[in-house]
Amino acid sequence: MFYNASRETKGVLNVECRLGCGACCIAPSISSSIPGMPMGKPAGVRCVQLDDNNLCRLFGDKTRPKVCLDFKPTHDVCGDTNDDAMKIISYLEGAT
Repeated sequence: MFYNASRETKGVLNVECRLGCGACCIAPSISSSIPGMPMGKPAGVRCVQLDDNNLCRLFGDKTRPKVCLDFKPTHDVCGDTNDDAMKIISYLEGAT
């Protein structure tokens, strides 16, 4: 596994992000404005703020969107691998 279990909240295992995963910045649609993407982004489109290593250029920056700040990785959403995360988040996006 590439993550460290950090805590359990209401029976959900919260995990720390896997560096270089980027699934949460690619798979879902984001309707709020993102620096460089003022209209947000459609599902399956890579956020312009991901660098070549799939790291967020806005991490720790005051311009990072609230939707990104509010996302908390869990095992149910991120799975055990980066590929799991892409598949699960893509499925959830399509189901909503």
